[in-house]
Amino acid sequence: MPAERPSRSPIGGILQMRPAPRQWPLALRVAVSTAIPILIGWAAGDIGAGLIASLGAFTADYGTDRPYLNRGAQSAVVAVALAAAVTVGAWAAATTWLAVVAVSAVSVVAVWLCSALSVGPPGAYMFVLVCAAGIGFSSSHLPPVQIGLLVLAGGAVAWVAQMSAALIAPRGPETAAVAAAGEAVASYLELAGTSGAVPARRRAAAALSQAWVALVDHQPRPAGRGVLHRLREANHALHVLFTDTMFAVGAGKPVPPGAAATARAVGALAADPAVVANRDFDRPPLHPPPARMLLVRAVRPGAHTRQVMLRVAVAVPLAGAASALLGFSHVYWAMAAAILMLHQGAHRLATLQRAAERVIGTLVGLGLAAVILSVHPLGLWLVLVVSLLQFAIEMTVVRNYALATVFITAIALTIATGTHRVDVVALLVDRGVQTALGCGVGIAVYLFAATRQEARRVGHAVVDTLDHTITATAFLARGDSTSLAARGARRDLQESVFRLTDCEEAACSGSRRDRAVAARLAAVVSAAEQLGYATVTACWAAERDPGSVFGSADADSYLTALTGLAQSLRTGAVPARIDRIDELPSFAAPEVAVLCAALLDRTPDNRPH
Repeated sequence: MPAERPSRSPIGGILQMRPAPRQWPLALRVAVSTAIPILIGWAAGDIGAGLIASLGAFTADYGTDRPYLNRGAQSAVVAVALAAAVTVGAWAAATTWLAVVAVSAVSVVAVWLCSALSVGPPGAYMFVLVCAAGIGFSSSHLPPVQIGLLVLAGGAVAWVAQMSAALIAPRGPETAAVAAAGEAVASYLELAGTSGAVPARRRAAAALSQAWVALVDHQPRPAGRGVLHRLREANHALHVLFTDTMFAVGAGKPVPPGAAATARAVGALAADPAVVANRDFDRPPLHPPPARMLLVRAVRPGAHTRQVMLRVAVAVPLAGAASALLGFSHVYWAMAAAILMLHQGAHRLATLQRAAERVIGTLVGLGLAAVILSVHPLGLWLVLVVSLLQFAIEMTVVRNYALATVFITAIALTIATGTHRVDVVALLVDRGVQTALGCGVGIAVYLFAATRQEARRVGHAVVDTLDHTITATAFLARGDSTSLAARGARRDLQESVFRLTDCEEAACSGSRRDRAVAARLAAVVSAAEQLGYATVTACWAAERDPGSVFGSADADSYLTALTGLAQSLRTGAVPARIDRIDELPSFAAPEVAVLCAALLDRTPDNRPH
């Protein structure tokens, strides 16, 4: 089945309030992190320095779902990086063109690092925003290094606030991740074999993967026999439930009654995972690839991160240059708006919607800012206003970005003018026009680049998924399903399936040409995705019963058939017809038959170039 088609209207979700987990604890921590530096500055007689230091509160926005030890390390790096970014901005403020170059360089580097290393939201944008703010704060006449140290001090306050939650629930993030995985698996079990099974399966696979990351990839040391060990056992049991169900559905068998309730109970640690499966405690965990490998992968030809970096490298300096040539004084506002459009690498509809949300939210936010700037709060009133605005941002940014932008606009202008009065009308016009300019430049560059970059992503993603399927199957053929290399191949296969789903969604949300490509490849994509999941399922089944995977089928012949299908898609050649489905392994026979039929029915331009 093809992916669920999103709304065709780029402004369809602007008024929609999306569901979100409980936000007020994070919002309170960020608001407190913002207030403390300003209060200290006010008490010391230099509230301007406190406002600069409050930028460090952005540290608390990162890693909010990570385990606390990993979060502490990441937040420390983020605080230092924010301080470095603001220092670069303050240093480059001497001339407009140097500022444009500096913000552009920070933008490209931030996109590379945040995307390759899976830093998570808010991603590269905050580093660019802080760098741009450094240009504005240069008017304080403080040395750039001192501005950076002030932001670092604010980051230290935010770090303490972020880590304070560990005092209440030291394993809270890991527990929440496993509970979410249990709920997602239960939802899939309830829908298995129905028309809603495909999206439910995708959500369950993603939730299980995220739980694994929290339990293994983000852990600094091996687990003992405590809570983390029990959570890993639960997540392993959920994997077994998930894959056993896919195996059963593929064989035409019903889902065992009570399986969904078992999944929820195991995910909530209310049931012993042993009722599903035992996990080998001594088996070495599979750790993620090293950072250097991820960074290299991100800039290889064809990598999506590289494509996003190229867009940013064009749009951000172009927005800054356009703003400067038009005579605006705050060129960095246009540059920040441009990076906001592009840094996430989102598809066409999401990019257009983000632009609409930003422009509409900014226009409304200018009205709120006008009221605040006209009153011009000072001292403790300024602390209160900034803190309340920050709280409002955190409470709304996940649910509705347009609404959050109202408060983002107001807080940005309040902090920038907190120590002096300004021409309110001129400032608001400048902000509104430059936001529209930056968004317009970002959208124009996206549409120009995406025409050349996006159309081939689906075909390449299918080939990539088939290649990883072949690699994982080769381990199965050798009777190896438990070694680190075999489990690594399984993980890479699952990640390639995730990327395939993302690429199809991007194509379905793209231009008319992209949608046409997605429609022509829909059957191929669906079959490749199904085959990928079937192979992952077989890998899990082989851990408990290696002989059940291939049965009487010849593994070498099956690998040869898979290789031929992948080569056919890669080159556009007609694949060899598979006449004897019964000679294929049972776990993959239906999927391979569908994939072969889809490749035989395709048109020549469906292949990647």
